[in-house]
Amino acid sequence: MKPAENASQETRAAARADGKPEECRLVRAGGGYSGKQGLDYLEGIAKETVGSTGICMHLLTIPPGGRAKAHKHENHETAVYVLSGEACTWYGERLEHQFIARAGDMVYIPAGTPHLPANLGDEPCTAVIARTDPHEQESVVLLPELDELVPDKVPDQRG
Repeated sequence: MKPAENASQETRAAARADGKPEECRLVRAGGGYSGKQGLDYLEGIAKETVGSTGICMHLLTIPPGGRAKAHKHENHETAVYVLSGEACTWYGERLEHQFIARAGDMVYIPAGTPHLPANLGDEPCTAVIARTDPHEQESVVLLPELDELVPDKVPDQRG
């Protein structure tokens, strides 16, 4: 197996007759892209990079003061592992609920759940994001009518 130098240099995966990739793949850190959600991602595992058929995984760093656009992932679940920093996530039909995820925390977001993460701290927040959608951006549905429901700052909830 010849590993990819980075995801943008080798994006086509060999496939078996059933359409599934036939070999293990290595994606090296390198390329990135701007997501519909308004944040920049490091390229990772996706249909577009390795030919995955049921999952995508990438790295996200939200800079201090950064926030995503309100959105949901139709028909796809999301799991998040926070590596460093912390982020506040609003969620629910009107973004009426919120929590702060810190380094070491894991977050589950059910399919179709509106949400909006934001870094209200002074340090970058970096997380591994995995989704049951192999296409990184295909199931992203922006919800601009919810963006104004989230304030730029919230009371300090550190504890």
